[in-house]
Amino acid sequence: MPLKVLILGVNGFIGSWLTEAILARRDWQVFGMDIADNKLGEVLKNPRFRFVEGDITINKEWVAYNIRKCDVIVPLVAIANPAQYVKDPLRVFELDFEANLSVVRQCVAFGKRLIFPSTSELYGMCPDPLLDETTSNLVYGPIEKQRWIYAASKQLLDRVIFAYGVRDKFDFTLFRPFNWIGPKLDDVFESKEGSSRVFTQFLSNVFHGQPILLVDGGRQRRSFTYVEDAVECLLRIIDNDGQRASRRIFNIGNPASDVSVAELATAVIEAFHCIPQYRHLAAAARIETVDSQTYYGNYYQDIQARVPAIEAVKTALDWEPRTDLMTSIRKTLEYHLQRGDFVATHINSTRTGTGG
Repeated sequence: MPLKVLILGVNGFIGSWLTEAILARRDWQVFGMDIADNKLGEVLKNPRFRFVEGDITINKEWVAYNIRKCDVIVPLVAIANPAQYVKDPLRVFELDFEANLSVVRQCVAFGKRLIFPSTSELYGMCPDPLLDETTSNLVYGPIEKQRWIYAASKQLLDRVIFAYGVRDKFDFTLFRPFNWIGPKLDDVFESKEGSSRVFTQFLSNVFHGQPILLVDGGRQRRSFTYVEDAVECLLRIIDNDGQRASRRIFNIGNPASDVSVAELATAVIEAFHCIPQYRHLAAAARIETVDSQTYYGNYYQDIQARVPAIEAVKTALDWEPRTDLMTSIRKTLEYHLQRGDFVATHINSTRTGTGG
């Protein structure tokens, strides 16, 4: 019998890409819930996909029923934006920890396989040159730096899930995304500063003719991973051939794409320049610096380096990333070019008097 996969937060960046990949490359059925469906597109018409619009914190009976019905549960509902960790830390805790803890406990009670999104933020300010799933320490700042509530919430869930695995032989996989990027990550055409994660914020800045702001000079380093590569790894985790992913923790990232945020800004402008239709935007692009306290507020603290060790996933699942950073940026820009997103948004902004 084909697997039945439940994806909560199915309209998000990971959820929409994973759903599309499952329906294209596996014979599984997908059941999904989210508060919108704008990223799902054509998959809504697929007979193997059942979508319900709703909030997991409200539609609890539907969630419980489908956990019982499905074989594999992928709960992707979370706030994953550093600006929100500072602005609304209690909301982050309530959704990212409390709501997901309920899902975890139901998976344990009904004996369902859980594929749970941990985070690369979990490692905090660990000084290790490569962040290892089993040996790296998890280092956070003082309590007043509320930025860490997201990482702390995720860490405690990791520990709870792992403990269930030890005590009850509960079947789970924890995966830690390292700065996955690509189309549909955030709303590129939302011009509000700080509304997106760094990759889409930079794209948005160039599209809107706004300066790219480097927080504290952009010295922080990140390892960017193209979403198609990452989703292929998720498919292998769900396949779980030989149970090689059971009760394991995997970093999913691209250590070869380790760059500073300043280098990312330069790469984004270069990618715009390589597409003829966007060259005028690249020519107008500019980079400025801003201090973190001005940009995020007093409760922020940053991570200076984040490079994943990926030997565990290479060995267990024969997976490694294939797409370099420039190709990842170019593919994202080409996606929006093919859809005509910038032209449509620019025309609308001009007509409503909001264009720059």
